[in-house]
Amino acid sequence: MVTPLEHTQRAARVKVMIFDVDGVLTDGSLTYDANGEITKTFYVLDGLGIQLLNRTGVQTAIISARNSPIVVKRAADLGITHVFQGQHDKRLAFAELLARTGVTAEACGYIGDDVIDLPLFTRVGFAVTVPSGHPEVQYRAHYVTKNPGGRGAVREVCDMVMRAQGTYEQALAPYFG
Repeated sequence: MVTPLEHTQRAARVKVMIFDVDGVLTDGSLTYDANGEITKTFYVLDGLGIQLLNRTGVQTAIISARNSPIVVKRAADLGITHVFQGQHDKRLAFAELLARTGVTAEACGYIGDDVIDLPLFTRVGFAVTVPSGHPEVQYRAHYVTKNPGGRGAVREVCDMVMRAQGTYEQALAPYFG
């Protein structure tokens, strides 16, 4: 079991935070409209957490197995510059992300919720899942969020990384003026 001190140490090393989409940035539900198009719901607190994290110098990325124009729009709105979709073997996108950013795997954090995410869990320095994550994923995670996917898990992790890196107060300072 990873201790709170180890969570902090791992979060402190994160230079790139990577997010899965379904079950992490959303609650995992897929809603189909009358035209058969999938819609997704994102949580506003998670979005601000990502924006704050970006402002502190931590890069953000999405690696998702599913393709969705909604995800491209949400990523653009939040300033997530690295977006990989349709990635059933997430290791390929991860290798490309490392090449683009020049960071090591150990300097990456990843939050996912299902077995498709396990290959990245064994590579990153800070592996996180949500309470509804698959048991195999929870077993291998360095941290399981208290908040559910699509309802604050991402914000919890963003805040944790900023606190560990000593940038939390700086990130929030503009809102206390």
